[in-house]
Amino acid sequence: MALRMQNEMRRLLEELRYEPIASRIRAEAAGRVVVDSRRAVLVWEAQRIIPAYGVPPEDIAAELVPAEPMVHEPSSAFGRHHGPGQDFTIRLPGRELTEAAFRPDDPELSEYLVLDFAAFDRWWEDEEAVEGHPRDPFHRVDARLGSQRVRVEYDGVILAETVKPVFVYETMIRVRTYFPRDDVDLALLERTDHQTICPYKGRASYWSVRGAGAQGQNIAWSYEDPLPDSSQIKGLIAFYDERTDVLVEEPH
Repeated sequence: MALRMQNEMRRLLEELRYEPIASRIRAEAAGRVVVDSRRAVLVWEAQRIIPAYGVPPEDIAAELVPAEPMVHEPSSAFGRHHGPGQDFTIRLPGRELTEAAFRPDDPELSEYLVLDFAAFDRWWEDEEAVEGHPRDPFHRVDARLGSQRVRVEYDGVILAETVKPVFVYETMIRVRTYFPRDDVDLALLERTDHQTICPYKGRASYWSVRGAGAQGQNIAWSYEDPLPDSSQIKGLIAFYDERTDVLVEEPH
């Protein structure tokens, strides 16, 4: 019987998964390179869709201190592991990365320590900086130019309307529509200080609807300087479909 890929991917979320990667992985903390590995793997713990880097302990230039068993729920998201294993604190001169490494009790991963991405100051794959979280080689982000007329309304007011939409198809994420800036009524929007980081697209800046309540806050975003793989959406503006009314007219 044929398998639907999305269903199979969701089923695998319940499993501990890993994949070797060929790129050189480095991480910096306290002004020094702490991790430098050409033998890294990506590790997805059960119930997690975002991977973490795993490296052999000898590729970590710091003291590894086994952590005491926790008798309560750890405070960090990294600490809430979905399987048995041993936590380690990474000890550097003048700084400790508390429980920033984890060795799963699994024979396939017994020679690796899974690292807390957020505990380090900077990461690189080869000579490219990595922000947000490690990139997933099975995750795609594809931008495609459309010809439909698309309109976005908020509380009955048209915020944007275009016949040149760019649709962004991202693995396991709903389709997003990006609008040319000339087709967005920027007089109805105001910039905010809010930003997010996507390791595939880059750093996004946000707009809110002027005078709107909480529902209209940070409702639109744009990548002003996207990563090279997402250059097609540079400067375009997208809106949360969940908080606006999106009307699509198919071309005749």
